[in-house]
Amino acid sequence: MKQKNYPAMLLLEDGTQYYGWSLLNSIQSIGEVVFNTGITGYQEIITDPSYAEQIIIFTYPEIGNTGINEEDNEAKTIYIKGIIAKNICRQPSNWRHHATFIDYLIQNKIPHIFGIDTRALTKHLRNNGVMNGYITNQIFSTQIIEEMIRTNSKITHKKLVDIVTTKNLYKLKFHQEKPKTYSHLNRKIKINHYPIFHIAVLDLGVKHNILSRLISRGCSITILPADSSYDTINKLQVDGILLSNGPGDPSSMINIVNNIKDIINFCHVPIFGICMGHQILSLALGGQTFKLKFGHRGLNHPAGMNQKAEITSQNHGFAVKFNTSLSKKLAISHFNLNDSTIAGIIHKYKPIFSVQYHPEASPGPHDSEYLFNHFIHLIKQSKINKPFRNIN
Repeated sequence: MKQKNYPAMLLLEDGTQYYGWSLLNSIQSIGEVVFNTGITGYQEIITDPSYAEQIIIFTYPEIGNTGINEEDNEAKTIYIKGIIAKNICRQPSNWRHHATFIDYLIQNKIPHIFGIDTRALTKHLRNNGVMNGYITNQIFSTQIIEEMIRTNSKITHKKLVDIVTTKNLYKLKFHQEKPKTYSHLNRKIKINHYPIFHIAVLDLGVKHNILSRLISRGCSITILPADSSYDTINKLQVDGILLSNGPGDPSSMINIVNNIKDIINFCHVPIFGICMGHQILSLALGGQTFKLKFGHRGLNHPAGMNQKAEITSQNHGFAVKFNTSLSKKLAISHFNLNDSTIAGIIHKYKPIFSVQYHPEASPGPHDSEYLFNHFIHLIKQSKINKPFRNIN
């Protein structure tokens, strides 16, 4: 059955307007408008908690070609405020799909607008910086809508991690069998028969595939709320700690940063930070963060140093700023090779490291998956050397 299209409008907070269409006839949604340059992986992107409160522009000219499947969701809940596309495919073709992208948008009531020049919109944000936007197909005066956007709390003032984190501790255990993977590649995972390590994952908005990567390496996992204290984690007697990805401004998460300081000082096990986890870890160690003009969101960002590069999947609007005090205890392991922002750090004296990008990919290349192996190696070494376990 042919779906009816309804007129829709996107208004940016600087007054710029774009007119297109929507499959929903009653939408009103405000969010920070950002762009993703990936040519695939729209299902993983839409379900990534790191995009909470954001409206995503897909720069690739058509999305929905492979439909929606049952394996590629990165979270059970959709936290985005909307999507913007040039074209939406009405007849997907993929052996894994069980629903069309159009049905997915309608059933989940995801605010959206399509039929606009997304590349012109992306260039506008690239030149002027990301900003709030309003998707609607209701008739309002421009003045009223602009006032709504101006008075809407900016993403930098919201504690978005509180929205996406788990409310209760839960556990996942390793089994000697192939774990379910949410990878869009649906590739076969080789089970490495490591000793079973117990990992605490601080859920700042964790993606399913981060958990899948740990499980495939023989780990049992305890996932904890973002504000979990040192005492809570210490009682678990874990072998390692992973700080996950997540949304929002890391500098607004003062309580979480203070908890991480305690964890670094007293819970002496290897720590691995990913994306938001990298930023929180850097703040806890004395660094600073700042907001990027338009962020890094895509599947082909080069990262590395010393003439070595990895192609990485990235999704973040903030970055870490190095200072003199930070350089005394940390070394930079990776730069973003597009703009030279810091993409990875390593502690000089403790088994702590982090990266700004996503080594689990999903979507994206798997160049950086070795970092999970490095994390496991650190855990093995720390257990051999025995200098870390703290008992109070």
